[in-house]
Amino acid sequence: MEIAIMVLAVMAGVGVAFGFILAFVNKKFSIEVNPLIHIVEDVLPKGQCGACGYAGCAAYAEAVVLNPDVAPNLCVPGKDAVAAVVAELTGKASAAMEPKIAHVKCYGTKSNAVLSYEYKGISDCIAANLVQGGPKGCKYGCLGFGTCVKTCPFDAMSMSEEGLPIIDPDVCTGCGACEAVCPKKVIDLVPLNAPVLVNCNSKAKGAAAKKLCSVACLGCGICAKNCPHGAIRIENNLAIVDTKICKEQCTEVTCTAKCPTKAIEMLIAN
Repeated sequence: MEIAIMVLAVMAGVGVAFGFILAFVNKKFSIEVNPLIHIVEDVLPKGQCGACGYAGCAAYAEAVVLNPDVAPNLCVPGKDAVAAVVAELTGKASAAMEPKIAHVKCYGTKSNAVLSYEYKGISDCIAANLVQGGPKGCKYGCLGFGTCVKTCPFDAMSMSEEGLPIIDPDVCTGCGACEAVCPKKVIDLVPLNAPVLVNCNSKAKGAAAKKLCSVACLGCGICAKNCPHGAIRIENNLAIVDTKICKEQCTEVTCTAKCPTKAIEMLIAN
């Protein structure tokens, strides 16, 4: 009994001694943190999306406070309002940010697109893509398992009954988390209120694309020929819209009228 008590006493003594040593070392070698870092971090939206190029809001806050070369307007979800506050706190100039929103370049719904096989694996786009590029016949289209929806840090996305993600324009911050996770690169960030967008991602030639999806872009070039400003080009059998030219110069949309599959869409500005 006495031996057990002595062992416990020695262990307790050693524990106390190590505690004092650790406390001393912690105090001796501690690094003071600039309190402004925490203030800036509190201003950020805490989405941890990484759109700023840093590993989360804390990392960006530290960088923008300590590094004079880091701009105060890198927080995409925060937009101009957060950029202005960060600029004021850090004493930096902040350029205006162009608001962007996610756009799904695919209308290949269950009704419009064909499947090449029945997939029974993990309900995840990345996992499905590993199996022959996924079950969708069009190997460029949205796989419809909602990995982007699960990834969105702001709950700005949902899945439709037709198997495509739907973006809530009032909630989407344009952070790009959904764009980064999509294995098919179906999602783009486009300027808010872009007049015209192409709802297709297929690089297949016209006949092959139409066989797999009834609303696929055929790469026919009719839209490009009907754009008087040169805002549309055909690249890899797919229409590409220069949204900058489109927003700045287009006063009357004429490119969508003759599209045989209605793959190009005129949007109503918010």
